[in-house]
Amino acid sequence: MKNKDDKARKKLEKTRKRFLKLRKNHAWVTVLMFLIISFVAAISVTMFAAVFTGFSVNATIENQYEAKKMLADIYEGGVASEGYKLFDEADMDYFIRSENGDIIHSKGEITCSEQGAFYDMPYTDEDDRQYILMYPDTQYSVIFPDENGGVDIDFMKLAQDIRRNISSDENKEVKSREIIMELPVWMTIDLSSGEDLVFKAVVPIKEGSVTLVLIMVGFMAVLIGVILLLMIVHTIIAAVDQGRVNKLFYTDIKINANNWMWFIAHADHRLNMFGSAKKGFAFVDLEFTGYRRYCACRSIRDGEMKLSEIYTKLRSLLSGGELCAHSAEDRFALLMYYDSEEDMRKRLEGIISSLGEGGTQFRAGVYPLPAVRGAGYLTRRRNVDIERDYNNACAACSSIASASGIAFYDEKFVEEQRWEDTVAQVQQIAVDGEEFVVYYQPKYDPATHMLRGAEALIRWDSPVYGFLSPYKFIPIFEKNGFVTEIDHYMLTHVARDQKRWLDMGLKCVPVSVNVSRAHFIEPDLAEQIRDTVDREGAPRELIEIELTESAFFDDKNAIINVINKLKSYGFKVSMDDFGSGYSSLNSLKDMPLDVLKLDADFFRGKEAGTDRGAIVVGEAIKLAKSLNMLTVAEGIEERKQVEFLAEQGCDMIQGYAFAKPMTGADYEERMIEGRSELAEDRGVKVQLPPEKEPIPIKREDDEQPKTFPAV
Repeated sequence: MKNKDDKARKKLEKTRKRFLKLRKNHAWVTVLMFLIISFVAAISVTMFAAVFTGFSVNATIENQYEAKKMLADIYEGGVASEGYKLFDEADMDYFIRSENGDIIHSKGEITCSEQGAFYDMPYTDEDDRQYILMYPDTQYSVIFPDENGGVDIDFMKLAQDIRRNISSDENKEVKSREIIMELPVWMTIDLSSGEDLVFKAVVPIKEGSVTLVLIMVGFMAVLIGVILLLMIVHTIIAAVDQGRVNKLFYTDIKINANNWMWFIAHADHRLNMFGSAKKGFAFVDLEFTGYRRYCACRSIRDGEMKLSEIYTKLRSLLSGGELCAHSAEDRFALLMYYDSEEDMRKRLEGIISSLGEGGTQFRAGVYPLPAVRGAGYLTRRRNVDIERDYNNACAACSSIASASGIAFYDEKFVEEQRWEDTVAQVQQIAVDGEEFVVYYQPKYDPATHMLRGAEALIRWDSPVYGFLSPYKFIPIFEKNGFVTEIDHYMLTHVARDQKRWLDMGLKCVPVSVNVSRAHFIEPDLAEQIRDTVDREGAPRELIEIELTESAFFDDKNAIINVINKLKSYGFKVSMDDFGSGYSSLNSLKDMPLDVLKLDADFFRGKEAGTDRGAIVVGEAIKLAKSLNMLTVAEGIEERKQVEFLAEQGCDMIQGYAFAKPMTGADYEERMIEGRSELAEDRGVKVQLPPEKEPIPIKREDDEQPKTFPAV
């Protein structure tokens, strides 16, 4: 079970983290992608121009080399005797270089550089690879061989020369041939005589080629520009849509306020920032306690408008960097700076006072996260859990009994919750192991001091947690619904004890067993009680079903139906705690009850011993007698109270004046003492304490709760 809970908790945490990521707008990713695409586009256009230009240059160089190579072959084939006339008549600048490197013959201006490199002819066959010694031109060094056997082109200088030649009136002859400019490069052809023919190859830059390159570059630039423009538009639209989605996701649209998810995301970011540990924070749960009543008196829409006003006012009262969100129907979550409990209390009192104009009431629970003393500036706050910490603030708020007030979280809340969880885990084990023990508190006749009844009370004798009083576990059972199982447990054991005592020959008196109000949602409750008692073999008239007065304010018709069924089956029915705060004469008028138990508060407090108190108690007893009901006064502790109740005609007294709750074995002795024939034969009589000496009272209910270990 624990492993299953851990998996569920991890799954919820993973989901929460995914939600937190929604608030992060990764605009930098889009910008980075835009820059990358722009860079790739620019590189692509440049490479296209370079490849196209390089292709044209290589093709031109190869063509001119092949033409000059053919001329050299002709020269060596038969016209060498005529000297260099064949080369002179050709339209080219050249020079003949001897094996020693001396220039033998030349034509035109020699602008050949002295530093050259081998050029690998790119368009020759692999089997007939040619490597040509190439030299750059000293005047126009735009084309030059590189060390890897290729041709390098200085595109920056080329672009400048093209722009300059286009705008100038020079080279009119070149322009007339639709050639913008000519780029020279010197190439070498080896002659069979051992000499070298070094000629100037001219690469023409034609207007058409430049135009074609510009058109293609322009087309690609426009295409890429359109793509980038579409991407920019898409990015803007996506950013706007993302902003709207985030706004919707993080907004309570009913009151136009930040919602709980917004609070989680921003509080998580704020508390986990570097340096956050240097500051003290506090989670605050602020509850508008009269919200539902406000809506009932006006309308739901007015209530929402009021919440919107409260939210607006709250934001104006908070400092910069503090957070506020509408976390639930009538609650607001706050993250505030925290210096000390006193300062926080004063601030919250001022906020509640400002919000309380018009009669509205608020209460606040606070869970502080003090500053980490001595932490460096870049230290993060560790182990921050927004849901847990805010829930602690809610727990503090829920501990406030009144409609307004301020409470700070205390570790006792954790201890109480751990104890509740512990009880919930072991409650069924305790029932199965019969760890719950039935205690009995006798009820005596105040006039004769004879035993006339008893009430069954529960105790928990745990082998792990020791002997526990009811207030340490019954409220938990009432909260988690296990109290119905306890009622059946008690009814079974009381009926079993009654049957055993009858078999022993004891004179049994009716024992009242409490039935929780939670049972009344069961349509067959009376039948369940009847079958349980019959199964144990106890007479029904010896079992009294005790209902708390608060139960009569649930489904009245259902309760009347159950009471009538129980009486028809032979059970007596009593009302417990009459006068504890829910008193209603209508309940006495409508309910066919057998016994009325006066609450102990009738006999405590300032008015208990006054004439007013006596009048109230006396009239309540008379009213019960008029309705043919027996009366039981519980919580009686003093002799004078016993005498007063005897004078008023009260039928039974339950309290420390006669007996405290006791084990079944001790109760057996009381039954023996309480038998009339034995009391007369043995002279046994229940004695009251002396009048001059007050009875020392130590009620188990007055004990303070202890800290219990978890399972």
